[in-house]
Amino acid sequence: MKLQHFYRLLLPFTYHFAFGAAYLQKRNAADATIQAVNISSPDGSAHARFINIGAAVVNFWVKDKNGTFRDLIIGFDNLTEYTTEAAATDYFGPIVGRYANRIRNGTFTIPVSKDASGPGTKYQIIENENNGTDTLHGGSDGFNSRVWNISQTANNRVSFSLLDPDGYQGFPGNVFTTITYTLKNESTWDISMHALADQETPIMLSGHHYWNLEAYEETDNLSGHWVQFHSSKYVATDGLLIPTGELTSVEGTPLDFNVAKSIGDSINATAEAQYCGTGCIGFDNCWIYDQQQDSTKPKFSIWSVNSGIKLEVTTNQPALQLYTCNGITNIPRKVDQGGLNANYTDHSCLVIEQEDYIDGINNPEFDVNQIYGPERPYVWESSYRFSVLQD
Repeated sequence: MKLQHFYRLLLPFTYHFAFGAAYLQKRNAADATIQAVNISSPDGSAHARFINIGAAVVNFWVKDKNGTFRDLIIGFDNLTEYTTEAAATDYFGPIVGRYANRIRNGTFTIPVSKDASGPGTKYQIIENENNGTDTLHGGSDGFNSRVWNISQTANNRVSFSLLDPDGYQGFPGNVFTTITYTLKNESTWDISMHALADQETPIMLSGHHYWNLEAYEETDNLSGHWVQFHSSKYVATDGLLIPTGELTSVEGTPLDFNVAKSIGDSINATAEAQYCGTGCIGFDNCWIYDQQQDSTKPKFSIWSVNSGIKLEVTTNQPALQLYTCNGITNIPRKVDQGGLNANYTDHSCLVIEQEDYIDGINNPEFDVNQIYGPERPYVWESSYRFSVLQD
């Protein structure tokens, strides 16, 4: 059965059962009851813990070069911290949506037009960043701070579902989303995100996971983290990190990772051009992958020369957002990452987001279609494979 036919059959029943439940639950995570699910790969090579707040990953253990498990995910030991307002704005580990990243002025039109200036129907989304000048990650109560339903579990798999009501945060249409996390042999983590709307609406999802492949054992910076991916262009942004509509060459800039290099040692080189916004040092940028057709080969690689842990990502998404934790100071580390007498510091971790062109709904020159509806389901698929560097 084709995916869209399956969802069309499912959607009316989803509304009947889940839509009512959505009103019984708090849409925001404040004071919510936390449910946690642990899963393991069949061969025992990887273990992970997830919670219903934001369908977030809160722990992810794989083995280092010595065969010792390390938790590579930045976050909180006390799971109640994930219900706080601070956690909602730090985006530690959740799914972000209904539209990830930024929306200029919090507005768009359907059909899409440049900066919502066209004749289509105009929508105003809650503006939750830069003193109300743009929308970040779906608004003040995005998918990251919602209470998701745990819809299916198995020893190596968990699925979450969420019904996002029509008009909430300003978006048109009811959207039913399912997220499935699966741990497979050889330390492989598959993530599947499917969404279906009952009317035309923008959808762009991503996982907002903070990584440190050393779990802070060797260093508290990213100097030992080497990154490589093939990209000739990145999305140019203004001082507020809002896309201008231009795709700019990475050649001769710190944003060129076509040849492997230390991402930590590259951070200071961003200071003059302020690639991550006005007054910012570090990376918070969106690159367009050169490789678009073959989603079976890794598009992104990162490894630690200290722990020996390597991560390779395959994805059906056309773009990559990297954020080098440019502003997360004074948050206590997990105990097994050197806490509680130590804090996470700026430039000590990395968010790796597989996604579409950011703010494509305000930049038709990108030539991407981010409007989905009953006849066009949203499908996001990625696989994260961990291994150990070979001498």
